[in-house]
This record gives sequence, C-alpha cells and structure tokens, in this order.
Amino acid sequence: MATPLRSLATTALRQARAGKPSSVRAPRSTLRTTTTTPPSRPFTATAAAAVSSSSASSSVKTLIEDRDSGFGFVRHNPAPPKPRTRSVTEIRGPYYTVMGPRYLSDVLETMGPHVDGLKFAGGSFSLFSEAPLRQLIDLAHANGVYVSTGGWIEHILASSGGDTGGAVDKYLAKCKDLGFDVIELSTGFLSLPPDDWVRLAERVREAGLTPKPELGIQFGAGGDTAAAELESIGTSDPSKVINMAKRFVRDVGVERLMIESEGITENVKTWRTDVIQSILKELPLEKVMFEAADPAVFNWYIREFGVDVNLFVDHSQIVQLAGLRAGIWGKSDTFGKITTYRP
Repeated sequence: MATPLRSLATTALRQARAGKPSSVRAPRSTLRTTTTTPPSRPFTATAAAAVSSSSASSSVKTLIEDRDSGFGFVRHNPAPPKPRTRSVTEIRGPYYTVMGPRYLSDVLETMGPHVDGLKFAGGSFSLFSEAPLRQLIDLAHANGVYVSTGGWIEHILASSGGDTGGAVDKYLAKCKDLGFDVIELSTGFLSLPPDDWVRLAERVREAGLTPKPELGIQFGAGGDTAAAELESIGTSDPSKVINMAKRFVRDVGVERLMIESEGITENVKTWRTDVIQSILKELPLEKVMFEAADPAVFNWYIREFGVDVNLFVDHSQIVQLAGLRAGIWGKSDTFGKITTYRP
C-alpha cells in the first residue's frame, strides 16, 4: 500500500518543535451524526435494487454540476449518481494517519459525492473502542458510503488455532454488528487453496455481508515490505489472478474485486502495465477496482482507461482524483485531455 501525503502532520510537528502555535485548524465542537444505526450501504447498483438511494450525498449538487447558480457552464465530465458500478472511488480510512469523526465529517461534507467506499486498512478498526468506530461507520452510511474491512481476515485465519471456522464466523458476526458492509478477503501473506478462498467468500455472503477478494501477483504484499525483499520473493503469473477472479465472479457472484498494487505499480522498478491490460482483457471494467494510492498511478489509470475505471486511493487524494475524473485538472499528460461522450 502506498504511503499517503503527510504534509499537514509534518507541518504541525515542525511547528510544535519550534515552539510555534500550530496552523492546523482546531476541530469543531459540534458534529452532525446519526443517532440510530442506518441501513448498510450497497456495494454496487445491482445490490442497491431494493435499497433507497435517498442519502444526503447522492442528492447534493456540486457547483461544477449546477448550471443555474454554479459553475455548470464550464465543460466537465458529469459523475454518474451513486450507487454506481463504474467511476467508483474507495478511500483508505485510518492506517498511516488517524481518522476521527471530525476529520471524516470534513471529508464527506465537502467531497461526499465523489466517495463511494471507506476502507479500514488491515485490522485498524480493532484498535478503536466501539463507540467512536460505530460513529465513523454511521457517518459514512449517512453520506451514502459503504464501509469495508481491510485484509485482516489473513490474521484471523493464521492465528485462530484449531477452530478456524468458529473464529471466522465470530469475526464476520462482529463486523456485521458494527455496521460493516464489505469484507475484504486478501491472501497476500498466506498460501490458501483456491477452493478454500471461494468457500470463504461464500461464507461471507451467507453472513449477510459482501465479499471483496483482493488479488495480486506479489506474495507478501500489503504490509509495507521492502521492495528488495519483495523482488527476491518473485511474482506469480498474471493468469493465476485472472483465473481466480473469473471463479469468484462465476461461482460466488462477486460484484467487485480489488487488484493489489504491489508487484504491479508499487515497489517495482518498472510498472507491470501488461498485467493490468491482461486483467481488463478478461474481466469487465466494473468488476475490478485497482489500488492506486499514488497520484502518478491514478493519473495513469484515468489517462489509459478513462473516467470509468474504479480506483482505491488514500483519503488525502480524493480532491485530486475527483478533479481528474471531472476533467477540470490534471498533470501535463492529462490536463484538458480527460473527456467523455454521453449525449
């Protein structure tokens, strides 16, 4: 997973060491949250068929879309309404930096229409006390954002002793009780037989949750392992990822798969764009989400595949990605070049 921008934290730390007052704004004393647990958010439009889409952020009109009193006269690429199957953006929650309800409220009050999912990387959510964790999950739901675990299932499988099935069931039950919608199923550090991986996805669905398998070509991915160590381990053939992805879609009805960036665009000397092309040659665009928590990486994805590609980025990068999707900003190779044709 790529390291996010840390400029605000670095500035505050530098000011503290120098004895200067911090320029970082103090949190507001009030916060809009829900008082009751709202229904889970759908993962895709297909799952949303029986769910009301009256969430606050899905009905909010951004200034760039407001032709009457905003900037709607400026050429831009309109975003499809939520819930959507393409142009989906999932953001990383607390992991490299903390995220409390005040910060998440700021993100969603300003950028909520551009955020589809919130992921608690790894087992970060287990480090919270229950009340503030529920507050974050409820806040996401109130803004039409689904909530996903990270790949902590690997720890559950590897450390549950002789009752692996019981540990998995308890894990899923607690995640559902807390309000999680999506369970990520990664095996970056594990050797798990394909049949067992499929069985795990089926178990997640039986528990009333949405499975999101994470696949990649790099063993040892997902834990900030040094590039040299990953290179010494080697990578898998892309066909292994493609065959497993097809099986998840065919046998379990998985709605979307996450493609791990390590070994492809992260911790490599040269990007493996051939792997990406191979995946999209065999799988529909809406069935795949690419981890792209680096501006150069998500700029490349949008340039190569257009605004419809589904991406996972850090919470600090949502404004930059939203501007790139809208075609109102970009790098030298994308500025003024990202367009759509949807008469």
